[in-house]
Amino acid sequence: MNKATEALAINVGTALQHKGWMLATAESCTGGGVAQAVTDIAGSSAWFDRGFVTYSNAAKTAMLGVPAALIAQHGAVSEEVAAAMAAGAAGSSSAQVAVSTTGIAGPGGAVPGKPVGTVWFGWSVAGVVQTERVIFDGDRQAVREQAVAHALQGLLRRLA
Repeated sequence: MNKATEALAINVGTALQHKGWMLATAESCTGGGVAQAVTDIAGSSAWFDRGFVTYSNAAKTAMLGVPAALIAQHGAVSEEVAAAMAAGAAGSSSAQVAVSTTGIAGPGGAVPGKPVGTVWFGWSVAGVVQTERVIFDGDRQAVREQAVAHALQGLLRRLA
């Protein structure tokens, strides 16, 4: 993990501890990268509850309660699914805060309107869900690293 991502994870932990809250993650394209970033921080068990890596659509439905019909209608890489993943992670855990990532890291997988690098994020904070779409540049690893950092930055903005 690079120093900037490490600093973000530390700051997220500090903000969560200040509020007495726990974090859960629901990840697809980042493959557990957000959970790894936060659990790389010593003492994170005080503020990190659990992580869900739901790479397949079936896992999103089984583990997070994302309706299969929602995925069929909007696609796994969509605002609706990112929001449902974040809400599902919060609801399936002891966390007050959850973050989700679903996207196309590449090199394949692009579809019209969803180029490689497209990532939808969902943040659930005390029951309020917000979403954001970002299109990152770079190869698969670069997209994933940028998505992890962006997920943490979004948490910090929402916990401030």
